[in-house]
Amino acid sequence: MPDSNVRIRLASPDLGEEEAEAVRRVLCSGVLTNGPENEAFAQEFADRHQARFGVTFCTGTAALQAMLLAEGIGPGDEVIVPSMTFVATATSVCHVGATPVFADIDPRTFNLDPVSVAARITGATRAVMTVHYAGQPGDLDGLARVCAAAGVPLLEDAAQSAGAQYRGRPVGTVGRSAMFSFTPAKNITTGEGGIVLTDDPGVAERLRLLRNHGQTGLYQHESLGYNWRLTEMQAAIGRVQLRKLDGILGRKQQIVRSLTRRLTGLPGLTTPHQVSDTRGTWALYTCLLPGIRDQVLADLLDRGIEARIYFPPVHRQPLFARLGGGTGLAAELPVTEAVAQAMLSLPVHHRLTEAEVAEIADAVSTAVERATTAANAMDRPMPVGAR
Repeated sequence: MPDSNVRIRLASPDLGEEEAEAVRRVLCSGVLTNGPENEAFAQEFADRHQARFGVTFCTGTAALQAMLLAEGIGPGDEVIVPSMTFVATATSVCHVGATPVFADIDPRTFNLDPVSVAARITGATRAVMTVHYAGQPGDLDGLARVCAAAGVPLLEDAAQSAGAQYRGRPVGTVGRSAMFSFTPAKNITTGEGGIVLTDDPGVAERLRLLRNHGQTGLYQHESLGYNWRLTEMQAAIGRVQLRKLDGILGRKQQIVRSLTRRLTGLPGLTTPHQVSDTRGTWALYTCLLPGIRDQVLADLLDRGIEARIYFPPVHRQPLFARLGGGTGLAAELPVTEAVAQAMLSLPVHHRLTEAEVAEIADAVSTAVERATTAANAMDRPMPVGAR
């Protein structure tokens, strides 16, 4: 639930008269579902990312589940995923009856480590689902090699990655298929919603059938499907939002440069790592503050600046503890555990003013200095006789 005391928020959706007019146009048309707005939005989003096919869904979570079902994944199968992600990456695997197997991450990008993934490949592995943390692609070439050697597809959870690039190639076209999410915390939003991109016509057709009750014609149902349709109103909003994407990403790059310039070199804080041959979307600006994170978080919230831990590791969630944790024992995910204890995400949405960026940086600097001073004081030995 949003905190009413927060003045500077983590996210601020850019919705205005254009989106309202798009919704009015749909309402006046009388076609509210299964219509031309969905077809247009899917194709425009696919074209933007140089993919052949796009299939819209009511939520990103439903899109992930459909992506797995389109690969024939089900009971008895394993899918390798990161634990440093939103829970839906793993629960979508559970929803199709398969088992998520957690692999460790790179300590700088927080994305899947191909070496850890390779160590978890078994005869039951049916796919690897990588997550582009904060919209920055991971080592996709390395993961692709691991998947090729194992004979399994690489799937992309690109929820935060609309507009991202990997070595000059749009994210969403490296794996067999890729899911993008449109919740309000993302750079572009339809309120709720998602899309799957793929270059495989067979996958695209299976996705369409899964989305709409397995229907090939009016009341003709050839396979088991669901009602996972995105409304025409949401698709119309998505088309307007997509036209804003490049401007949003450009502004976020400016904000990130400003924040990084102000925070680099601050003792006790490590700014986000940017891989040189990728272009991320800066869905999050996640710093590392080992030993002082909780105090810094509390100070920022006291000053009305929203900050958050993105994400508490999935393997630590009660759900997966009850399920036996898969490969989620702490000793098996040491990097994930260490990062989770130190990470903190700061506001970086594109509507921040220069004054707000400066305020965030100043507040972080003050909080880090206070927390570091307090930690150093606690570490000092007590004088003789003071006990």
